[in-house]
Amino acid sequence: MAARLSSSGRYAATTTERAWNTTDTILYALGVGAGQSGLADELRFTTENSTGHPHAALPTFATLLAADPPPLGEPAVVRHAGETLTLHRPLPAAGRAHVTAVVTGVHDRGSGTLVHHRSEIHDPGGNPLATVERTMFVIRAVRAEGRPAPQRRCPAGRPDHTVHHHIRPDQALIYRLSGDRSPLHSDPAVAAAAGLPGPILHGLCTYGFAARTLLNTVAGGEPDRIRRISARFSAPLLPGDTLTVLVWRRPGGAKFQALDGQGRPVLDRGELDLR
Repeated sequence: MAARLSSSGRYAATTTERAWNTTDTILYALGVGAGQSGLADELRFTTENSTGHPHAALPTFATLLAADPPPLGEPAVVRHAGETLTLHRPLPAAGRAHVTAVVTGVHDRGSGTLVHHRSEIHDPGGNPLATVERTMFVIRAVRAEGRPAPQRRCPAGRPDHTVHHHIRPDQALIYRLSGDRSPLHSDPAVAAAAGLPGPILHGLCTYGFAARTLLNTVAGGEPDRIRRISARFSAPLLPGDTLTVLVWRRPGGAKFQALDGQGRPVLDRGELDLR
């Protein structure tokens, strides 16, 4: 079922209140693979009461605080195409936030439409916490107006870090408990209607796995050092597959790419900026 999309000016801005606690941040950490290499690893993110490991939220937990884009169509025709998270200050492990959001652009891409959506997240005192810029792709949608989105080049050369993650067969079922209950990630019938071999991993779950890799290889395991993470979602990843994250260090951060078990990019044009 195709959706007809208006220009960004025809979508009303939204306001949302968010609240989260330590259970939410722990569940998210488990949803993006924290602790899978060993129970004693990443205790700072997977527990709230371990000696010598003060609890902290993974930086990409902030993506869960973003407002939902407007309704764009049936799950079978909507894909998450890209995400840019900018953290203005360290994210608390528990708290409340006020979120204002707006559609910032609608772009024709031939086989569908890209919809750009931005959420500004503030703490109760009005201080900025994070900005989430999200791109959704709607297959075979018809746009009312807009221009093609700009393109960016992928990293080149030998990576400084190559990290492999085995994605559990039930990883999408764990991740969906953090809020994204789209049946595209759990229902074989919906996946088949979308022309997929089975339910796919959430793009933001893949993004979270990659961000953990960057946190541990480039940011020294310190979440407060991460300022910005951006990536394009170029292909779906199936639960049970292997995710390989390639990292190229650069001054002030890194570029990265993530591949599935067949070597196909699933995250592309990735960038990390450190504080």
